[in-house]
Amino acid sequence: MDKKSIIGIVLMIALFVGFSFYQSHEIEEQQKIVREKAKVEQAERAQQLAEAEAERMLEEQMTAEERLERDSIAELERTNAEVARHGATLYAARRGVVKQEVVSNDFMSVTFDNRGGKIVDVTLNNHYRYAEGERTELVKLMTPESMKMGISLRRAGANELLNTNNYFFVPSVKKLEDRTIVTMTLDIERDAWVEYIYTIYNTGNASRDYLVDFCIKQHNIDQMLSNGDEIVLTWHNKSNKNERSFKNESMATTIEYFVDGDVEELDADGEPETEEGVEWVAFKQQYFSSALISEHPFTATMSFKSAKNEKAGYMKEFDAKVAIPHTSGRELYNLAFYYGPNDYKVMKSVEFMGHSCDLEKIIPMGGTLIGWWNKIVTIPVFHWLRGHGLSFGLIILILTLLVKAVILPLTYKSYMSTAKMRAIRPELEAINQKYPKQEDAMKKQQATMELYQKVGISPMGGCLPLLIQMPILWAMFRFIPASIELRGQSFLWADDLSTYDSVLELPFNIPFYGDHVNLFALLMTLALFGYSFFSYKQQEATTAGQPGAGMMKFMMVYFMPLMMLCVMNEFSSGLCYYYFLSQILTMIIMFVIRHSVNDEQVRAKLMAKKPKKKSKFQERYEEALRQQQDQMTINREMRRHQNR
Repeated sequence: MDKKSIIGIVLMIALFVGFSFYQSHEIEEQQKIVREKAKVEQAERAQQLAEAEAERMLEEQMTAEERLERDSIAELERTNAEVARHGATLYAARRGVVKQEVVSNDFMSVTFDNRGGKIVDVTLNNHYRYAEGERTELVKLMTPESMKMGISLRRAGANELLNTNNYFFVPSVKKLEDRTIVTMTLDIERDAWVEYIYTIYNTGNASRDYLVDFCIKQHNIDQMLSNGDEIVLTWHNKSNKNERSFKNESMATTIEYFVDGDVEELDADGEPETEEGVEWVAFKQQYFSSALISEHPFTATMSFKSAKNEKAGYMKEFDAKVAIPHTSGRELYNLAFYYGPNDYKVMKSVEFMGHSCDLEKIIPMGGTLIGWWNKIVTIPVFHWLRGHGLSFGLIILILTLLVKAVILPLTYKSYMSTAKMRAIRPELEAINQKYPKQEDAMKKQQATMELYQKVGISPMGGCLPLLIQMPILWAMFRFIPASIELRGQSFLWADDLSTYDSVLELPFNIPFYGDHVNLFALLMTLALFGYSFFSYKQQEATTAGQPGAGMMKFMMVYFMPLMMLCVMNEFSSGLCYYYFLSQILTMIIMFVIRHSVNDEQVRAKLMAKKPKKKSKFQERYEEALRQQQDQMTINREMRRHQNR
């Protein structure tokens, strides 16, 4: 062993011994700290026990009169502290007896509570929630257990915010022929007060009667506002589970708000967002909404928390802080609450202060690109057919036929493009044999484009018709699950077209599928498999021998239907029924077209065509291909030169 090795070993031993000594010292110090901490805690517990024993002995020695005097002094001190915190007037409003008033019309029943002067219960009289396997309970949009609403106030010299939600208002009710006015008054100081004035109508018009006018009237509270130039109104509630599918309802439940003429939605995580210029904010559920509407735009800070699972008893916990611009001397602020269904016809007619509220934009129609189809075609036809007393199963069938009739020319054009590709299969194979090498890919592509140009085939001829009809198909996908008219409507074995039908409940959960068998989803999958198989057979002649043809067959014929089965098993039976009909009709249409088109005649017609003059786009495209081919040739020659 050389000298360097010995020195290294000695240093390692010294380092190990030193570290062990240091570590043992640290452990000893830690143990010492723990022992001292235990002694301090033991001494504190002993002192607490001694003090408790002394208080007990003192309590035993005191007379009844002395105890009463002590409790009176303590109560007086608590009262003085409360008065100092709230003020004498608000302190009196802290104590009261709960009084509730129920006001009803044909569409809903609203319960007012004098504690907070707020609406604590909204029950829709004509809509039922899904509970214990059936729709037996009326839908509640607000419940006393979770509803909070109040104005944030701050007393002079105090840092703590006070909220009117915690004080007892003085209620009064005035019933007129077509409306009921509920007034809640809270005195804050000698000459300062707040009034909530609610007006519920009973006109028989759903667009009017689902709306509760809400006027905030204040006097001399400028100095108590948490923000001097704003009245900050907090609004909090939890949404009940109303539908059968917890997953679908949770996805559709969120906060939406109207700003700059359009509806925006909070991110899926529900993290707080602040927006200015908001005209209304809505606690949106799958088929119902609670919306706060203002005469003038406001700033809103909104957030929500999602329930962890179905056992939580609710879907989302909503919070909205509404900052209404305030100027000194202004006493009235006109707002309104909409408590009702996400019904396009009803929401579109809701007006407040003489202006349309655009509440119907809450309903997912598919956006600007595809929403036009639902607004112009689907909804009018749907309501017209409904007005003639047809069943909803028959209405969906007629809508499907209408959609197929509209896109039939596009379907025919797409099929003809496929037929033309089959017709020139020999020429395409000849090009593949002429340019078998990878380095000739550009030449093969150029020759293929020349062939397409010669026979008059557009490479996009089959894709464009499909792309054009996609907005219509997507519009129907958005409309049917959002249509409240389907709630509770039965068809064949499905008890409710707005949720999944379950012909068999499984005793276990299958990953990605679920714990039930949705028969309409199963039928849709079989129809999709049949259509995919039929379509692949039509294209097989043009794809045979191509790289990846086997994988394409697997993905198109087998994997896609299986994936759709897993996805659609949780979706509404109405939507599955629509897609089942759509696939069946598509197969019938394709079968008819297939047997009415002669491939030999198509080929003869293509071969008889005179070559068309190349368009400028084709010329530019072919020039780009030639340049790319030349560059590839140059690169190949350079690599050969470098390898020598």
